[in-house]
Amino acid sequence: MFPHPLSLRMAGRYRSWHALWIALPTSCRFTTCHDRLADRVAAHLMSAGRIVWRELSLRARIEAGDPPSSGAEPAVAAAADAPMWSGDGSALLRPFHDGGAWRMARPDVFSLRRTSVEDYLQPMVHEVKVSRADLLSDLRHAAKRESYRWLSCETCYVLPAGVAEPQEIPEELGVWLLHGPVDTGVLEFARPSRHVPCKLPFAVWMALAQATPCTADDEARQQELKDAAAEDVGVAVASDASPHRGKDA
Repeated sequence: MFPHPLSLRMAGRYRSWHALWIALPTSCRFTTCHDRLADRVAAHLMSAGRIVWRELSLRARIEAGDPPSSGAEPAVAAAADAPMWSGDGSALLRPFHDGGAWRMARPDVFSLRRTSVEDYLQPMVHEVKVSRADLLSDLRHAAKRESYRWLSCETCYVLPAGVAEPQEIPEELGVWLLHGPVDTGVLEFARPSRHVPCKLPFAVWMALAQATPCTADDEARQQELKDAAAEDVGVAVASDASPHRGKDA
C-alpha cells in the first residue's frame, strides 16, 4: 500500500521547515506574542537613539528578598545553597552579612542613551507582560523589581491594553500600553516612571561588553523571515485549493 500523495507533500514541507528551524540562530526561533512585543519595544528604543540589549543576565544587589511563604523561617545560610535559577528566571545568590544579597536579573529589554557622558546614560529596563496572570505573578516579586531599580534609572512595564490599568501598577513604575495587534498596534506612553539617578557598576559594564546589542539588521532579518513564511504558506494554500487546475484548463 503506497502513501497518499498529499501525505508525501506535507511530509516534505515538514522536513524543509524543520531544517530551516534547526539552521536558524536561537534568537530567531521564538516568535511568541511576548517576544514580538519585546522586539517592538527594542526597535522603538533604537529609533530613539538608544543602545538596546535583549534577554541579558545581570547580577544586581538587593536589600531584601521576597516575603517568605507562611510558616517559613528566613534562612540566610540556606540561600547560599539555593538553585541558581528560580521559576521566574532569577534567583537570590550568596547573601551579605548586612542582610543584602545578589540576585540574577533578566530584564526583557535593557537600554542606554547613546552618549559619552556617564551622567546622561539613563539606563532603563522594560519588562513585557502579555497576560494578567503573568503580570500579577511578577508584581508579587518585590526583590525582582528592586534588582531592576539597582540596574536602571527607570523601570517600565509594557502591556497590551486591557491586561491592567496603569493605577494597578506600583506608581514608581512606568506603563506602556499596546493598542491593537502586536505587530501593527500603537504603543502608548501611558505613565512615566519615577526617575532615580543610577550609575552602573563595573561588573555590569563587563556584562554589557560581552553581550551583543540589538541592531536594525536584526529587525530586518526577522521581517524577511516572516514575509518569506507568509508567502510560502500563501502559495501552499493556493496550490491545495485548486488541485485540478491543469485538467480544467
